[in-house]
Amino acid sequence: MAAHEGNGRPAKDVVARGLGWFSVALGAAQLAAPRRLARLIGVKDNDEHSVAMRAVGVREVATGVGILARPRPAGWLWGRVIGDAIDLALLAKADTKDRGRTVAAIAAVAGVTVPDVLESTRLTRSNDESSEVSVSKTITVRKPAQEVYGFWREFENFPRFMAHVESVSAMRRRSHWVAKAPGGTTVEWDAEIVDDQPAVAISWRSLPEADVANWGTVRFVPAPGDRGTEVHVTLGYRPPAGMVGATIAKLFGEEPATQLADDLRRFKQVLETGEVIVSEGSPRGHELRQQLKQRPAQPIGDEVTA
Repeated sequence: MAAHEGNGRPAKDVVARGLGWFSVALGAAQLAAPRRLARLIGVKDNDEHSVAMRAVGVREVATGVGILARPRPAGWLWGRVIGDAIDLALLAKADTKDRGRTVAAIAAVAGVTVPDVLESTRLTRSNDESSEVSVSKTITVRKPAQEVYGFWREFENFPRFMAHVESVSAMRRRSHWVAKAPGGTTVEWDAEIVDDQPAVAISWRSLPEADVANWGTVRFVPAPGDRGTEVHVTLGYRPPAGMVGATIAKLFGEEPATQLADDLRRFKQVLETGEVIVSEGSPRGHELRQQLKQRPAQPIGDEVTA
């Protein structure tokens, strides 16, 4: 179980914190006594090496502060890896007066590079996993659970109420999906049902090699007062560009909570009335890009009806 700080946030990894303090301490020493460190690692004590040592010291301090200040400092740790490579190149070309000490310094830098690379890789993977987006919505449909479940279970129905789904081809517990992505691109994936309880719940997940990894669960709960069925939907996916991609999508009206709310509204309408009900001012839903296209009430054109 991960440790947590007193304010409830995840505690910084011990290795990352140690590398951060090591970087700050090394950089401070390089800034305070560049000539002494130059002699210690076997290079000649001259102005050129002193300037280079101070420049490396500034980099080390900045990198160390960045690691200590960020809760998930993968980027700063990769900065240390790049710095290690630069240091190795500088030492290999340095004008030395004690080659033995310089070789020992090269070995020391190479030794520090190993935990730098390992920790950078681990945190990068951890950040990728934390970039998952999850959204939940609920709607009440005035139909019995068995009928609502049956309509949802026929995945070929999805293009009728999910605006971004272009087609679904289903066979037993597996299905192939084609959907529109932000920016007008198309994504495809294969999915499998991992739990199927008639009139109770369905869970699914995408298979490996999907353009966008995704998963979801829908539960069908009898509504109080015999008012039909509550449909509880939870969807999750991993944006191809991580959280940056998810943020950009929101700016362009592709926010997943809005999408799901629109889709469930259309789902309810199809089941209760047999068709999607549209308005003259907002014929395609509540997404931002559609709101920006709103117009005074007028007959809906054939292109919208289609």
